[in-house]
Amino acid sequence: MSDELGAVFGALADPTRRAIVEALLRDGVTSVPVLTDAFPITRQALAKHLATLGDAGLVERAGGGAGREVRYRLRPGALHPTASWLAAAESAWDDRLGRLKRSLEDTPAG
Repeated sequence: MSDELGAVFGALADPTRRAIVEALLRDGVTSVPVLTDAFPITRQALAKHLATLGDAGLVERAGGGAGREVRYRLRPGALHPTASWLAAAESAWDDRLGRLKRSLEDTPAG
């Protein structure tokens, strides 16, 4: 697994970060103050979660915030390498299990 994939899997392993991604999927753009109203954690904790998602390449800063408010959005195509890896792993897994099943079915009983 590449470091890029490890960073994505590591970032998404945390349920709070997955919930932030879900909020961004739903809302498109958000900010720390908006997320603070939605999550029972501090602004500093939310900022750290967003930084981890950013370091993994999943979120980026979006323009258009009021004043100094920093807004975030999902980075287009960010999950493509991870999704491709998962699809390839799933295919290899299914192929291996299929070969095992055929081997067991072809083995005479007794």
